[in-house]
Amino acid sequence: MPGHIKLSKSGQPDPDPTEFLLPSIEMKRADQQKVYDPKKSVWIPCPKTGGYREGLIESGNLEDPASKCVVAVGHEKFTHKASEVGKVNPPKFEKCEDMVNLTFLNDASVFWNLKTRYQAKMIHTYSGLFVVIVNPYKRYPLYTHRVSKIYLGKRRNEVPPHLWAIAETAYRGMLNNHKNQAMLITGESGAGKTENTKKVITYLALVATGSGKKSEKKVSLEDQIVATNPIMESYGNAKTSRNDNSSRFGKFIRIHFTSSGKLAGCDIVSYLLEKSRITEQQEVERSYHIFYQLLQDFGDNIGEGLKKKCVLSDDIYDYIYVSQGKTKVESIDDNEELEYTEDAFNVLGFGEREKWDCYMLTAAVMTFGGIEFRTKGRDDQAECEAIGPDSYAGKTCHLLGCDAGAIIKAFCKPKIKVGTEWVTKGQTCEQAGNAVGGIARAIYDRVFKWLIIKCNETLIDPTLKKANFCAVLDIAGFEIFEYNGFEQISINFVNEKLQQFFNHHMFVVEQEEYIREGIDWEMVDFGMDLEAAIVMFEKPMGLWAILEEESLFPKATDKSFEEKLKASLGKLPIFLKPQSKTDTRAHFAISHYAGIVSYNVTGWLEKNKDPVNDTVVEIFKSGSSCELLVFLWEDHPGQPTTTPKEEGKKKKKGGGGKTVSSVYLVSLNDLMITLHSCEPHFVRCLVPNTHKKPGDVEPPLIMHQLTCNGVLEGIRICMKGFPNRMMYPDFRSRYYILAEKELRSSDDNKTGAYALMDKIEFPRERYRLGHTLVFFRAGALGLLEEFRDAILLRLLRCIQGECFRFIRQKDFAKRRDQRALLVVCQRQFRKWMALRDWGWFTIIQKTRPLIGLPNPEEELRILEEEANAKYGEYKDKLDTKAKLLEENMLIEDEKRQLLAQIEREQGNLSQYHEKQAKLNAQKADLEKQLIDLQQQLTDTEQQRISATEEKKALDIECGAIKKDIEDIEISIQKLEQENANRDHTIRSLNDEIANQDEVINKLNKEKKHIAENGAKASEDLQVANDKVEHLNNIKSKLESTLDELESSLDREKRGRAVVEKDRRKVEGELKITQETVSELERTKKELEAHISRKEKELSSLSVKLDDEQSLVGKVQKSIKELQGRIEEMEEELEAERQARAKAERQRSDLARELESLGERLNEAGGATAAQIELNKKRESEVAKLRKDLEECQIQHEGTLTSLKKKHQDAVAEMTEQIDQLNKMKAKIEKDKGQIMNEIADVRAATEEVNRSKASAEKSHRTLLAQLNELGKKVEEANLTLADFEVHKRRLTGENSDLLRQLQELDNTANLLLKTKSALASALDEQKRIADDEAKERVSLLAKFRNLEHDCDGLKENLDEEVCSKDNLSRQLSKVQMESDMWRQKYEVEGVAKAEELEMAKLKLQARLSESQCTIENMNAKLTQLEKARAKLNEELHTTGVQLDQAQILNSSMEKKAKQFDRIVGEWKAKVDGLSMDLDGSQKETRNASSDLFRIKNAYEEAVLQLDEVRRENKNLSTEIKDIMDQISEGGRSIHEIDKIRKRLEAEKMELEAALSEAEGALEQEENKVLRIQLELTQVRQEIERRLAEKDEEFNSTKKNFGKAIEGMQSTLESETKMKVEAVRMKKKLETDVNDLETALEHANAANMESQKSIKNIQSRLRDVQAKLEEECRAKEVARDNLMAADRRAHANQNALEEARTLLEQVDRNRRLVEQELADTNETLGDQTCTNQALMGARQKCENEINTLSHDLDEMGAEAQMSEEKAQRAMIDAARLADELRAEQEAAMMLERDRKLLEAQVKDANARLDEVEQNALKGGKKAMSKMETRIRELESEMDAENRRCADAQKNLRKSERRIKELTYQQDEDRKNHERMQGLIDQLQTKIKGYKKQIEEAEEIAALNLAKYRQVQNNLSESAERADLNEQALAKMKARGRSVSRGPQ
Repeated sequence: MPGHIKLSKSGQPDPDPTEFLLPSIEMKRADQQKVYDPKKSVWIPCPKTGGYREGLIESGNLEDPASKCVVAVGHEKFTHKASEVGKVNPPKFEKCEDMVNLTFLNDASVFWNLKTRYQAKMIHTYSGLFVVIVNPYKRYPLYTHRVSKIYLGKRRNEVPPHLWAIAETAYRGMLNNHKNQAMLITGESGAGKTENTKKVITYLALVATGSGKKSEKKVSLEDQIVATNPIMESYGNAKTSRNDNSSRFGKFIRIHFTSSGKLAGCDIVSYLLEKSRITEQQEVERSYHIFYQLLQDFGDNIGEGLKKKCVLSDDIYDYIYVSQGKTKVESIDDNEELEYTEDAFNVLGFGEREKWDCYMLTAAVMTFGGIEFRTKGRDDQAECEAIGPDSYAGKTCHLLGCDAGAIIKAFCKPKIKVGTEWVTKGQTCEQAGNAVGGIARAIYDRVFKWLIIKCNETLIDPTLKKANFCAVLDIAGFEIFEYNGFEQISINFVNEKLQQFFNHHMFVVEQEEYIREGIDWEMVDFGMDLEAAIVMFEKPMGLWAILEEESLFPKATDKSFEEKLKASLGKLPIFLKPQSKTDTRAHFAISHYAGIVSYNVTGWLEKNKDPVNDTVVEIFKSGSSCELLVFLWEDHPGQPTTTPKEEGKKKKKGGGGKTVSSVYLVSLNDLMITLHSCEPHFVRCLVPNTHKKPGDVEPPLIMHQLTCNGVLEGIRICMKGFPNRMMYPDFRSRYYILAEKELRSSDDNKTGAYALMDKIEFPRERYRLGHTLVFFRAGALGLLEEFRDAILLRLLRCIQGECFRFIRQKDFAKRRDQRALLVVCQRQFRKWMALRDWGWFTIIQKTRPLIGLPNPEEELRILEEEANAKYGEYKDKLDTKAKLLEENMLIEDEKRQLLAQIEREQGNLSQYHEKQAKLNAQKADLEKQLIDLQQQLTDTEQQRISATEEKKALDIECGAIKKDIEDIEISIQKLEQENANRDHTIRSLNDEIANQDEVINKLNKEKKHIAENGAKASEDLQVANDKVEHLNNIKSKLESTLDELESSLDREKRGRAVVEKDRRKVEGELKITQETVSELERTKKELEAHISRKEKELSSLSVKLDDEQSLVGKVQKSIKELQGRIEEMEEELEAERQARAKAERQRSDLARELESLGERLNEAGGATAAQIELNKKRESEVAKLRKDLEECQIQHEGTLTSLKKKHQDAVAEMTEQIDQLNKMKAKIEKDKGQIMNEIADVRAATEEVNRSKASAEKSHRTLLAQLNELGKKVEEANLTLADFEVHKRRLTGENSDLLRQLQELDNTANLLLKTKSALASALDEQKRIADDEAKERVSLLAKFRNLEHDCDGLKENLDEEVCSKDNLSRQLSKVQMESDMWRQKYEVEGVAKAEELEMAKLKLQARLSESQCTIENMNAKLTQLEKARAKLNEELHTTGVQLDQAQILNSSMEKKAKQFDRIVGEWKAKVDGLSMDLDGSQKETRNASSDLFRIKNAYEEAVLQLDEVRRENKNLSTEIKDIMDQISEGGRSIHEIDKIRKRLEAEKMELEAALSEAEGALEQEENKVLRIQLELTQVRQEIERRLAEKDEEFNSTKKNFGKAIEGMQSTLESETKMKVEAVRMKKKLETDVNDLETALEHANAANMESQKSIKNIQSRLRDVQAKLEEECRAKEVARDNLMAADRRAHANQNALEEARTLLEQVDRNRRLVEQELADTNETLGDQTCTNQALMGARQKCENEINTLSHDLDEMGAEAQMSEEKAQRAMIDAARLADELRAEQEAAMMLERDRKLLEAQVKDANARLDEVEQNALKGGKKAMSKMETRIRELESEMDAENRRCADAQKNLRKSERRIKELTYQQDEDRKNHERMQGLIDQLQTKIKGYKKQIEEAEEIAALNLAKYRQVQNNLSESAERADLNEQALAKMKARGRSVSRGPQ
């Protein structure tokens, strides 16, 4: 790239750079002589060179892209499409400095201009905002001090194109505007980016330092920056295929200046270091230069020797990492570069230890490549045997200061954390090798960043205050290679962002100039052209997000990444199939702004992860002796396993798991933020050819770079605007020849220019006239030049003719004179011939020369006088000389005297020398003190800055702490409230405990009496307790893990709910902003047409207003229909409430049955149990519980991962939408600025109108009157629309409340249905249990006979009895706690629930007392039962069999009878409901008729009011006439009277218009009333039709039910007969049992054993119940948390389904426990079938109560959830958009209702299946009929859902229409305000006239007051009409509800 031309040693000046900056005159002449035809000269592609060639078009139309054009080039002819042919620019534009000024901006013209300038040694060319620099491959004198003086202080348009012109513009812009500047230098490798960056820094340093003297000791900033170059180039530059010294990283250099423009420092930021080059190179490339410099001979002179210190050999091929490509570059002397690098380290102040550490770490990176791993064993375990000091591993570890064995072990067997423990993981050879490469790349990357930090420290001057900076961005350009991978897509995305930044900036600069010049221009954001590609990269599921997500999964592969990319992005238009010819394995392609690039994803995941072995890093941090290495890895967490402190640090830091793409995107975002805050300047570097030959050009290469660099993109943007522009003086001077008279006709530039253009018929679409410039479209200037050339050609021909005439006329005159002279000569010769012999003639001829000769005496006299004068002057000079010599002698004498005096006074000089020495010493001390004080000042300044920063940080922390304190106070208040509630409950519990203590004391006395006999049994009990405790511990651990998982799930759900809420808010705002933007764009277009068509728009606005009113009426109708449907749903809810009350009554009946069963159970005796079998069953059940818990844990983990993914996706979507909103906001602000500019233009136009002729005032007056009328109409429209809006909002609020209530009631109904299904399933389970018990009873009786020899276990039974009493007491306390908990929970929900809980508590207490009595009775009977046991064994067996059979028949018949009773009751309830609905519909029809009567009365009142308004109008007209008479009678002038008359006529017209509008409104009201009447008649007919249909359906169902009831009665009679027989058998058996009870008293052993088994079972039952209670509590807590999460998530369907799965698992566990209870109940029925049946019934009732209580909890929680949802919905609706949010919630509610109804249908089907299995033939027939009815109801439900969906669509359409009307109203208001501004300016001229018409204005004010009264009356009538419409809507709704009926 161009270098700096230094001065020669002889001090020769810098060479002249003119020939390298400007074209010479010879070049311009040669260009002007070029053959050119403005209509035929064109460019066509040249397939040989890849460039373009010039030819002449013979046929074809260039305007039509599809036409064929024939072009002649020499003697050859070619045919091309018109799109491939471009026009040639006139010779005037040859070697144009700014390519935007070209007339024809096509690719060929751009290339030709660059090529001609480059071959003419002019390498700089402007292209709009760009400066394009072509690499000359030769040093030109373009960067010398002489050139810097040319550009110093000059503007860009004053000097030729140059890089320093851009730098000067940036520097001056920074000083003048105090804004940061940025120069973006981009280009391909080898284009000269780095060299141009150096030149910019050199110029800025030269300009900022000026020509002041530099201190010899202090190094300048320029020298320091130059000193950083060797280090940066050694560590950051490498050889590529195109460039021997290519920068492989991007850098952003900021040069800081003070406010006065003085240099204050510099810093460097790096981007995208190519780390893959460290370990891999291609054949023609080389790694970074520093690796090859370390092996050079100069290193031996550094310290002990560089190679010796770094343990390096002389052969570069010993290091595989850096010897895969080229190892030597001819153009680079590595030995010399090492010397420069060493000097740079010393100049920049690196410490000796830091420098050597840097060298050693670099050598270690090289040496890493020699480490080899081998497979050992069959498990592919990698091992490295050579770890000695001479091996590569030993050398590397020596350079790193670590133990070789530990490092190799960490590579082969790294540690990973599993849970809370660290384990080692074996690595294969490939994995270990990849880990070594990752560590090497990471070390080099961190060393490079550390070097940049150290360089920045030396380049900053802390003593100077930094005001602004000029930055230079040196980054690679767009890359399209044969193989495009991860590095290419990264740099291409950067260039996409930079190109978008340029487009946006150019869009702003270009269009701001258009607005500044005041031309008509529609704003276009060209920055949005690249939005599609950037959004594809940055969106939540975009390319970067997918890459990041795949990098996090350990099992992800390149194939899975490719598939995910194609699945997520495959449908985007810019995501294409691979199109690369060089890379056949490419996976996809992307359409960039520079072209389509095919990418290969091989190795992307590994490059993005760039994994680092944490175990190795931990060794670096803890065991390395290299301080620099420890510092480099300080921010990495490593694997802190040594001390707790390190573990704590690890938790704080998280992990070093940042991917390359995440760091890259963060740095890119920071760069773009910095660039957006700067004023940008753009530099584009080009490579002219690949073989580095000066002056040679490769067209395809240059065109490719122009496309990639965005130069053609910038030209495309210019083409859409006005690229050519001229100043008015230049325009007048150049085109004055076209229309001289027109330009002279006006002094205004615009007027003259318009006249000129119109004269030559130049179309106005091709140009615009600004305030100071004339703008031309692309190609328009060429057309204008053609007009000028035609005139110039004609004039030149005239001039040529005149010149030819003038020349030929001279020749003619000469020839004519010659002819005349010939005649004279002949005449004179004839005379001479006649006089030559005459004497006097000869005398005259001889004396004629003597005439006029001079006098010699006179001449002598004059010479003598002059000599005397000269001699006098000479004598005066001699006299002055003598005087001066005398004066010199005197001066010499005085000098001698002064010298003598000096010698005499010489001795006093020593004193002065001593004083001077003292003063110098004092001065040196003071300077030292000054330096110390300055140092202290800088230190204190830094301390002050740090203190202020700390203060700010503390202020922020204090604010956060204050917020936390407020939150804590709020939480404390909540806790205090909860504490008060808990205290209340504790008091109540204490009272109950006191009551129970008395009972416990009694039991303790009995316990003491029995404890003496239970010593042996206590030991067995202790063993059993140990087992139970062990099982409880296991259960507690599993519960704790389950709680942790649930808590984590709740946290994730809460976070997700918050994110979802924010996302919905932002979506709402986005929609609103999008609508506003679209409306603003539409208003802009309407405004442009509005100014020219005011009268037409008045009529159109009136028509639109009528249409809008009709649309509003339609919307109100639809809203009223929806209200009617809501009322229908309310009636259905009332029916559901009745069903709920019935279910509650059935539940109370079940509770009473439960009490009776409990009493019978307490009265009956117990039976024996098989203890060993029960233990086995419990162990198997515990194993099942463990499995279920493990399944729960796995499911929780799955749900957590899915929630995390969804959370990340939601966050990414939010960020994307926020970015889009910010962009939309910026666009809106720009539109606002444009509108303000348009307002200013309109005001300027009004000023010009005011300066125009007086005749325009009449048109303004008429316009004023029209505007007043328009304003009044707009105000009326505003009032009506506001009323409609308020009414609509009120209706939507009521609608949302009704929908919320509907949802709550539907939820309760659904829960009731669930309870019914649960009861039915429990009933089936009890049936199955009873059958099993009957089968097992025979086996139990056999076991009973074998237990006779166990009489010795009576003592053990007594001990167990004591334990059972203790368990009973514990159970009592637990039951009391549970009852208190239920009571506290349901105190808020209702008093009824509390009463039920109290009844349950009393029942439990009664059961407890009864159980105690039975225990005492059984103890008394033990002694009697021992005697009669032997006699009654056989009788007991026979009677037991008979009793089992009878009891089974009895229980089955009772259950069937209950089922039939329940079915009959349900159908009776349905019939009652239908009758009630019929009565309600009849009442509503009566109410509708009364409402119709009221509407008619209101209509008559409106008619009367209209008559009154008309009468008042007549009175006003008469008053106006009277006023006119009074005015005529006055003594005013005729002129004043005419003005007053016109004003009054205008007011009269306004009143008439208002009256007509009132009449129109009244007609509309009449139409509304007529429509209401028609609709009412339709509603009546529909109601009557539906009533008839319902009556028919009722009769048919009644008949069917009657038949079903008859069948049921027949079956019931048969069942009753069987029941009577069973009762008789039961009584007989009961008498037998009573007889046998006396005998059973003697069976001591049998009853003791039965008692023992009963007590064991009861104790285990209590334990199981306690466990069940704990699980229920845990389940309730989980359910509460789940409900809270659902409330926050706004009915998130996915989370709800997951929570339901969790609840189903908990219910499954509960059912398992219930099964265990059923097993225990089986043992209770061993003695008698009656006892077995009663125990089963009791268990069934308890299970039903539990399920009902849980269902009640769910109902309460869902009710709270629905209330909170409604509140949140109302808040969101008020904040965003009431209508939109309400409709969304309504849609969600309707969808949920549909799902609930589907669930109900499914439940109903399940119940029908169960009933069909158990019912008899008659029941099956009834069930089939019920199924048909259910299908009908389902069809009706589907039809209703469709109607609801249609209604929702209509409502949304109406809301959109209303929004459009409101926006249109806002537009009208804005138009009115704008025109009002014009009116205010016009009214300034007519203030003098207002004094004359004040009386008329007072009269008009009275008329207006009357008009307002009329308007108020009309508004009242409109309100009354609205009330009537509401009443009619209610009537319609009631009619529909009546017609629908219950479903």
